[in-house]
Amino acid sequence: MDIVILAVVIAVVVLGAVSGLVIGTRRKKQLPPPPPAAPDITAPPAEPHVGDEAETPSDEERRTIEEVDLPGGGATAVEEPPVVEELPPTAIEVPEPTAGRLVRLRARLSRSQNALGKGLLTLLSREHLDEDTWEEIEDTLLTSDVGVRPTQELVDSLRERVKVLGTRTPAELRGLLREELLKLVGTDMDRVVRTEPDDRKPGIVMVVGVNGTGKTTTTGKLARVLVADGNSVVLGAADTFRAAAADQLQTWGERVGAYTVRGPEGGDPASVAFDAVKEGKEMGSDVVLIDTAGRLHTKTGLMDELGKVKRVVEKQAPLDEVLLVLDATTGQNGLVQARVFAEVVDITGIVLTKLDGTAKGGIVIAVQRELGVPVKLIGLGEGADDLAPFEPEAFVDALIGE
Repeated sequence: MDIVILAVVIAVVVLGAVSGLVIGTRRKKQLPPPPPAAPDITAPPAEPHVGDEAETPSDEERRTIEEVDLPGGGATAVEEPPVVEELPPTAIEVPEPTAGRLVRLRARLSRSQNALGKGLLTLLSREHLDEDTWEEIEDTLLTSDVGVRPTQELVDSLRERVKVLGTRTPAELRGLLREELLKLVGTDMDRVVRTEPDDRKPGIVMVVGVNGTGKTTTTGKLARVLVADGNSVVLGAADTFRAAAADQLQTWGERVGAYTVRGPEGGDPASVAFDAVKEGKEMGSDVVLIDTAGRLHTKTGLMDELGKVKRVVEKQAPLDEVLLVLDATTGQNGLVQARVFAEVVDITGIVLTKLDGTAKGGIVIAVQRELGVPVKLIGLGEGADDLAPFEPEAFVDALIGE
C-alpha cells in the first residue's frame, strides 16, 4: 500500500515538472503582433461628367478672386481675352480693261487662222492666176466656213481688182485682201452690247445657246467685261437643270463682286429670271445678266420654254440684248442652231467662243450673213479675261498676219 502511494506522488511530481517546462518554453517565444486595425478609407473624388465641375462640390466657404491676397499686393491682375484676328474678306478681282483687248489677244487669234489669211495670200501671189488657182481660192474660203454666197462675192471682187491692178507686190495684195475681207465682215454694224437704256435701269441681257457652247462661262466672263467698264451687275442663274450651273455662275460673280440670284435645282427658270430682274431694280444695278439652260435646237418643248422665260422677263421690262452663244468650231452646223434660236427669241447679237482652237475665221462672216445680226463678242481662250469685244479691223489683221 505504501508503495502505491509513493508511485502516485512521484507521478504527480513528474507531471508538474513537465508542465512547468512547457509553459516556460512558450513564454520565451515572441508572440505575433496583433492584427492592424481596419484603415480609414477615403473615397476618391467623383469623376466629373460633361458639364460638371472637376471636383466634388464641398460646403466650405469660397472666396472671390478680389478677396484673395496675391503676392506683391496692388491691384488684382485680370487676364484679358485673346485677340482674334479677323480674316480679310475675299479679294475682289479687277478685270483688265476691255478697250483694245482684242488687239492684245491678236497673236493668239492669228495662230488658228493661218489657213484662211495666209493661204489666200499665198495663192494670190502666184505669177499666173489661172482658173485652177481661183478654184483653190474658192476652196480655201469654203473650208474656212465663209459660206457659199460670201465666197462667190469675194472671189468675183478679187478677180476684177487683180485684173485691173496688174503687177502685184506682196504689200498691195495684203492691202487688197484686207479691204475685201473688211467688206464681208462689216465695219458699219453696231457691235456695242446694249446695257444702258436711256429711260430706266437696269439693262437686261439674256444669254442663250445649245449645250456645250460655254454659255455659263461666257456669262461669267461677260460680267467681268461689264464690271471692267464700270457697271454693277446682278447675275440670274436661270439654268436650273444642269448640276452645279448656279454654283459655277455664282463663283464667277463673287470674283468681281456681282450678286447672284438663284433658285432650287430643277426649279422654274422663268421664276429665277423674273426674280433676278426684280432684285436688279431694287438694288439699283446697272445690268442684269440672265444665264439660261443649254438646250438642243431640235427639242421643241425646251425651245418653247425659252420663249416663256423671255415673256416672263418682259413683264417687268423689255430685254435690251439677247446674245446667242455659238461654238466657233462647229462651223456650218452652228448656223442651223442659230436659225432656230432666232425664230424663238429675237437674237440681237452673237458671241463666238473657242475661236482660238481649230475654228475657221470665216464663221464670223457666215453667221452674220445668215442671221443679219452682228458678232459682238468673241472668246479666244480659257482665261478669265479672254472674252473680247469684236473689232473688225483687229480681227482681219489677225487673219492675214503681218
